[in-house]
Amino acid sequence: MKKKQQHPGGGADPWPHGAPLGGAPPGPGSWKRRVPLLPFLRFSLRDYGFCMATLLVFCLGSLFYQLSGGPPRFLLDLRQYLGNSTYLDDHGPPPSKVLPFPSQVVYNRVGKCGSRTVVLLLRILSEKHGFNLVTSDIHNKTRLTKNEQMELIKNISTAEQPYLFTRHVHFLNFSRFGGDQPVYINIIRDPVNRFLSNYFFRRFGDWRGEQNHMIRTPSMRQEERYLDINECILENYPECSNPRLFYIIPYFCGQHPRCREPGEWALERAKLNVNENFLLVGILEELEDVLLLLERFLPHYFKGVLSIYKDPEHRKLGNMTVTVKKTVPSPEAVQILYQRMRYEYEFYHYIREQFHRLKRKFGLKSPVGKAPPRPHFFIPTPLETEEPIDDEEQDDEKWLEDIYKR
Repeated sequence: MKKKQQHPGGGADPWPHGAPLGGAPPGPGSWKRRVPLLPFLRFSLRDYGFCMATLLVFCLGSLFYQLSGGPPRFLLDLRQYLGNSTYLDDHGPPPSKVLPFPSQVVYNRVGKCGSRTVVLLLRILSEKHGFNLVTSDIHNKTRLTKNEQMELIKNISTAEQPYLFTRHVHFLNFSRFGGDQPVYINIIRDPVNRFLSNYFFRRFGDWRGEQNHMIRTPSMRQEERYLDINECILENYPECSNPRLFYIIPYFCGQHPRCREPGEWALERAKLNVNENFLLVGILEELEDVLLLLERFLPHYFKGVLSIYKDPEHRKLGNMTVTVKKTVPSPEAVQILYQRMRYEYEFYHYIREQFHRLKRKFGLKSPVGKAPPRPHFFIPTPLETEEPIDDEEQDDEKWLEDIYKR
């Protein structure tokens, strides 16, 4: 049997099959000279722990990154490059939604100016066109503190767009609190007619049984509920005198305390806000024209509104909001109301003139002649009749339908 070769230092020969090519077998000190050539193979426990800690930090960072912004971008790019994965299409960021302009609309509806009729239409239109109708259950708080304004503006601004927000509230300046100013719309009516509608509605409600007078004003005393309208005006009861009669202008003037004081300051500020922030302010006496112009200006909200409004089934619902038991005050009482509401009438005639000018631009007819020096009260309209409209009633203004079809 052949004996194993041994190197001079004893032990087995590290090169049992001979010396490597190109030289003699290594001598006793050759291992010490070769080890420094491979330093990366030498590890200590401290080095091993450092590597593991680095790997853990990297894994945790990658996890948080993926939770915050999705999978690492380089993996998505690689998979897309290889062409064997639809991961980017399935899990990438959703495409940005193209919003119509304007996508933020506020209807700070004036009380007893046909707003419930318009809201009924908006509920139908929101389902039809897919915009976000944001309504409020608060009907008796139009003046807000600074904190309440900030909170309401914050809630409105965070609503999903496109939205239309509606509430009985005086004009809000969004830009004052750092928000984007929305587009405003509104409708007003003859001030005395509005006052009388509110006076009797508070006492006797409307044709809807679920909102009758006992539910709306349960604490009203019987002698107050049946107070004659002439006595209220002629005897100067608080409900029939200023500042209660100064009602429409604050909806356009804003939240400033002076906006609730009858006078030139509030009137001029209301006009300024109308010119700068309101896309359209219509008058209730010409509601069909208001709806037609809203459809022209805001088609993504109001397209088809006129046909819905003229539908017999909707007319039935609209007539349920008509105030009941309205009576006409004496000419003397009306004249006193007119004098007390002179700023309201100046604003009303200003809006009426602007509205008619806008109608002329679109080829719509307006009443012939200038505004009368005194208002024409109690002209019957579909929203002011004391009895529900017959389903078979024909619309005399056929030209409106022709314009709508075009």
